[in-house]
Amino acid sequence: MNNQVLDSQLNLAFNATSEELEKSLELDVGFDSRTRQWEAIVRYAGTAEQNGDTEKRRTERGIGNTLSLRDEPEGFEQASVTWLSGGYGIVRGTKEAIDALSQNPFIEYIEKPKRLYFATEQGKLASCMEPLQSGFSFSLFGQGILIAVLDSGIDYTHPEFRNPDGSTRILAVWDQTGNGNPPEGFELGTEYSREEMNEALRNIDNAEAQLSIRDLSGHGTAVAAIAAGNSGVASQAQILIVKLGNPAPDSFPKTTELMMAVEYAYRKALEVQMPLVINLSFGTVYGPHNGTGLLETYLDEMMGRWKSVIVAGTGNEGNAAGHTAVTLQEGVQTEIQFGVAAGEAGLNVQLWKNYTDQFDIYLRAPDGTQIGPLYENMGPQRYRIGQTNLLIYYGKPSPFMISQEIFFDFIPVNDYVTAGVWRIILEPRRLTDGNVDLWLPSAGTLNPATRFYRPTAENTLTVPSSAGKVIAVGAYDSRSRIYAPFSGRGNPPGRPPLPALSQIRPDLVAPGVDIQTAAVGGGYTSVTGTSFATPFVSGAAAMLMQWGIIDRNDPYLYGEKVRAYLQRGAQRLPGYRQWPNNIVGYGEDVIIRLH
Repeated sequence: MNNQVLDSQLNLAFNATSEELEKSLELDVGFDSRTRQWEAIVRYAGTAEQNGDTEKRRTERGIGNTLSLRDEPEGFEQASVTWLSGGYGIVRGTKEAIDALSQNPFIEYIEKPKRLYFATEQGKLASCMEPLQSGFSFSLFGQGILIAVLDSGIDYTHPEFRNPDGSTRILAVWDQTGNGNPPEGFELGTEYSREEMNEALRNIDNAEAQLSIRDLSGHGTAVAAIAAGNSGVASQAQILIVKLGNPAPDSFPKTTELMMAVEYAYRKALEVQMPLVINLSFGTVYGPHNGTGLLETYLDEMMGRWKSVIVAGTGNEGNAAGHTAVTLQEGVQTEIQFGVAAGEAGLNVQLWKNYTDQFDIYLRAPDGTQIGPLYENMGPQRYRIGQTNLLIYYGKPSPFMISQEIFFDFIPVNDYVTAGVWRIILEPRRLTDGNVDLWLPSAGTLNPATRFYRPTAENTLTVPSSAGKVIAVGAYDSRSRIYAPFSGRGNPPGRPPLPALSQIRPDLVAPGVDIQTAAVGGGYTSVTGTSFATPFVSGAAAMLMQWGIIDRNDPYLYGEKVRAYLQRGAQRLPGYRQWPNNIVGYGEDVIIRLH
């Protein structure tokens, strides 16, 4: 199968054997081995009709044609689709069903889901927010604003999320990993209402009365407390929680579940008619990192649908040695070395380039065995070097991105990928741009010794902080007022490797080192990472939106206007000559003086 409506990873995954899927670090993401069904993101044009129902969700394109599950090509009846806003959806079905769906003329692109990782590695005072809550005639605590935390769940019994009378401050919880009562329009998980939570809290000592709302990692509880807990930034905002994931064994969050969570948050905000702030404290390294992936374009689309702001952390890949960038020159061979630690059960490398650039690729194993030159053949390419099988796929540009991905999947013949120094050798034939970026998987999934030997800290933003309209937040140490080296960086000025973003990233930085916040089970804990810098900015956005929209000082204070206010109010950190820059953006999170 080589279907240009499908992205490169989905094409490769559909061609992989069951053993290759099982051993691959990334190709099996979105595949349920029990049902043999896949999940994917779909972008379509026209009107979506759910299973032939009368309920329709129209896109802004105004095309009157209908996508119906009744009359599709053979095999499509095996698929189910959750239709999202703006011409997006989540499809589930066999690969034959998804391939049949791709033949519909109104299907524009289908993208494989990516694995998401939480970005964990004095903040409120350092961000100068208290004067806007206790002085200067301001009382900004996020009143009237809905903050949605899409994360690992929440400890809804924690005092940080309860009113003085003991009732909950949480509007609703959608646990995508549960079973039984999904929100209307979705097929996954269980939704818990405020009334159900209050009933359980009134019977807090009765174990049988407790709801199955859990946060096993504590990550979501910590993030929500910083953004909107009683001791957090926007302590009077309403809270909406989505626990990301699905009920499958060994589940982890994926971009498909994230998109459904965002859709749910917007529907809830419209239902209660409240301005919305969405906090995303996680990301993935998979994608072009330039705002053109379907998740990123979907988030940008949603930002135009209601009074809203989406805030995302830049990730913790800054000093992880998982990214490198080179600029090729004609007639000059370039060698890229990376080490693979002993015991690595799987590995992959993404290479992103300008489609117009042409170069041969050679791959040399630790024992000196070399394959290549690799050519831009259609379909997957398979090689074996020693005890490692290689799956290689040359992608194509899509209607939404100009760049090209070449994906290398290292699959062990037995248990582990061959350890040692691997080399990717690039030999130019014709160049117009010459910039090449390569990424290893997220550092959290690899042995620290698996790394590029000449890493590049620039362009280490995780997706979706690379989305064009998302506020991207890095981390700094508020005690020493220095950049946190793990914090993901944007492209340096003058070298956007695959430009789709015109603005400098990150937008700003917030406290992300040794932050005290709520712990599951009661009490507090210290946390570090851009995961915990992000909710400071989410809370700050809620304060601004309260001042503007709720207090009627500026009814248009949402979306890009909030970004502009935050950028203007950011305070410059010492040690930088150029502002803004790709390390700390416009500076540290300090709300602009309101007048």
